[in-house]
Amino acid sequence: MARRLHPDESALWAQVAASIRPLPGRVRPIVGPAPRVIVDQPPPRAEPPKRTPAANRIAVDAATLDGGWDRKMRTGRLAPDLTVDLHGYSRDRAHALLTRMIVEAATGGARVMLVITGKGARDSDDADRPRGVIRSSLRDWLQSSDLRPYIAALRPAHPRHGGGGAWYVILRR
Repeated sequence: MARRLHPDESALWAQVAASIRPLPGRVRPIVGPAPRVIVDQPPPRAEPPKRTPAANRIAVDAATLDGGWDRKMRTGRLAPDLTVDLHGYSRDRAHALLTRMIVEAATGGARVMLVITGKGARDSDDADRPRGVIRSSLRDWLQSSDLRPYIAALRPAHPRHGGGGAWYVILRR
């Protein structure tokens, strides 16, 4: 059964229908004046999922999941809904990007996000650069009070999805 259109959707459809040219030999159906539609409305701000304080104290990498989830991750059959690659970003820019993407993905209904951090610098001539800054900061970022309500669990990625340089972030419903 088809869903009913929201009044905004009906108005937008009337505007589109009024703008078409009929095929040769056909006449345009008579439609009343198209109502004015405002399309650039910002999406409603969604609240993070409610969690008990005790649930927020559990570390993201220690949170338990259903056995089916773990089996899919272990065998590489888990398909991420979204991938975020943090290569080439500074620590602060990577944190800002990750925060924005997690909030957008969680409010958009995504369940699995693949976060690629990389394994860190491996060159011996790059000795002054800290190794794996983003990788080592990821757990702390996800455990923070602004992101923790969105996160169900954190697991290492299968080699198919990046192995030691990537993580599955399981988002709460």
